[in-house]
Order: sequence, then structure tokens, then C-alpha cells
Amino acid sequence: MFAALFILGILSLAHTALTLPARTCPYPGPLKNGNIHFTDLSYQNFVDYSCDSGYILQGQKNSQCLADGQWSAKLPECHPVICPPPPVSEFSVLSFQRLKPGNISAFQDEIKFECLLPYALLGNETAVCQADGNWSALPECRAVECPRPEDIENGYINLLLRRPYHYRETVTYGCNPTYVLDGPVESRCEKTGQWSTKPTCKAPCTIPVKRATVLYNNQKVKVQDHLTSGIQHAEIIEFFCKNKEQGCSFTSPAQCVDGNFTVPACFKERGMIATFFKTDIADLPPCENVN
Repeated sequence: MFAALFILGILSLAHTALTLPARTCPYPGPLKNGNIHFTDLSYQNFVDYSCDSGYILQGQKNSQCLADGQWSAKLPECHPVICPPPPVSEFSVLSFQRLKPGNISAFQDEIKFECLLPYALLGNETAVCQADGNWSALPECRAVECPRPEDIENGYINLLLRRPYHYRETVTYGCNPTYVLDGPVESRCEKTGQWSTKPTCKAPCTIPVKRATVLYNNQKVKVQDHLTSGIQHAEIIEFFCKNKEQGCSFTSPAQCVDGNFTVPACFKERGMIATFFKTDIADLPPCENVN
């Protein structure tokens, strides 16, 4: 009787064990800069770990779910790939600096290069630490000379030296009297061995009017008294024109453009006699004030 009860008990326990749900383990992640691969998180199943490109796995590559609901190995870490210092000699004309603080360069970190003068940097100014632990393309330093800078028409070069000019050296330009410098004052020797854009000297303008009252620098002046020598490039004169219907005056601007000056079509120059017997157009009331 006792043996029969014992056998029944064993069978009951076995049936209970068979009907119990399988034990599962908690999700082990997330894995920063990596991935966790699995099909099932239940007892005896495995998870596999991998890192994104540019990162190296530190720890176990996989882990198994144990009967107590715990994983057989702790979650690994994905550490960034480290790049060695670039092959730049201490006494080289090419030097670099890290764009992030620290003594090492990790994946996606950048370094910036520069060359000692008078050498010019050819290639990319920066290099990036790549996923394979190597740097992207490194630049080179090359000695650069520019030919004697060219003169400019109606102008001159200050302190022109009788020797070759090297990379980043500059010259400054000036213009002869009454001419105006248009563009950069300096021209620089570029890494191409050519000079940067040089300025030009723009010519003054004569005023093709014998008598007129005009606005010049916001002041009423007479051409025959104050502007006999003309005006400089880019300067503006406003001429007074008459609105005959309303008996008022308005102004029309004219600008000197490299020696070219066109009087506004609305301006009518008066003769000597008219200037004595007729009111100067500049003295008429402004049109905007006329009702």
C-alpha cells in the first residue's frame, strides 16, 4: 500500500513539473552602440551580442538563460575603436591638434592639421578616426612661391620687395590721386602659387553741367563754385528737377561710376540770363509739401 502511494506521488510531481511554464530571463539590454540577437528569452536559450561599426565588444559574446532566471554572463560593453597618433614627426612641418580634450583619439574623433609657414597645406584640413582604427587621408605640406605681383592701372603697390613671395605673404595697393580703390586693399599669395584678387582704381567724373544747384553730401552747393574738379567714383549728386504742373521741385540722383556720369533726363540747365530773372529750381517748394 505504501509503495503504491509513493509511486502515485512521484507521478503527480512529474505531471506538475510538466504543466509548469518554462522559466524566462529578463531582457538583458539595452546594449549601447551595439545589438542583442535572440529568438527566445526562456530557460536554456542563448542571446548573442554584437557592436556597431567602429566599436569593439568587451565581455562575453553570448549568454544563456539559467534555471534561476538569471543570465550566465553579464551584459558586455561596446567600446569605441582607438586610432594611434597620426604619423607626424615631432620636427615635421606638419602638425596636428585634437578637437576634443584627452590624450587618445577614438572612433569618429577629428584632428586638425596645419603647416609651418611658408609651407601650404594641401588636402583635407581635418582627418577622422575611422572604424578600422586608421585615420582618413592625411594632408601634406608644400613650399609655395608666388611670382612678382602685378601692378594695377592708375595705382601702385606699397613697399614692393625684390624677392620671391611665399605662401600667405601679402602686398597692399593704393591709387593715384583722385582715383578710388575698389576691392580688397591687400592681395595674398595663395597655396595655388597665385595671388588673390587684386583691387582696381576707379576714375573720377567731371560734371557735364556749367551751372546748377545740386545736393552733394546732403548740402546745397553750386556746381560752378564747388564741383569744378568733379566727384570721385561712387559719389552721388542729386539734381533738382521741376514739376511744371504743380510748380514744385524734386530731386533725381546721379552716380559717378568709374569716370562715367549721366545727368538725369528731368534736369534742364538754364542759361546765364535765366539764372538772373527766374527762380532757381532748387528754391521751389518740394513737391511732397505741395497740396
